[in-house]
Amino acid sequence: MANQTAGGSHRAAPVHTDPEDVSVLTALSALADPVRLQLIRELAGSPVWTRSCGSFDVPVGKAALSHHFSVLRGAGLVEQRDEGPKRVNRLRREEFDARFPGLLDLVLRADEVE
Repeated sequence: MANQTAGGSHRAAPVHTDPEDVSVLTALSALADPVRLQLIRELAGSPVWTRSCGSFDVPVGKAALSHHFSVLRGAGLVEQRDEGPKRVNRLRREEFDARFPGLLDLVLRADEVE
């Protein structure tokens, strides 16, 4: 589970799903949305814990972005933690790859074959 930083925030710490508890249908559903796919691709190209939620250039508002991150956490793809006023993200690539070998590789290189 993610921990809040000292001094905490007013919001609850995010709840994370272990990729081992995720079905392939849940994973595919999370990856099927274009906004979530963009988030995953950007996270894959960024160092871990460097991207705050607001740093993504996606065509949705804050509430929708929060929902998309919730879906990604629920699919075991993303881990989040609070650092001061920001919530930063990490792609759980190693854990997800152990559960679904090759799936993220296919998703991340999909632009090359389209």
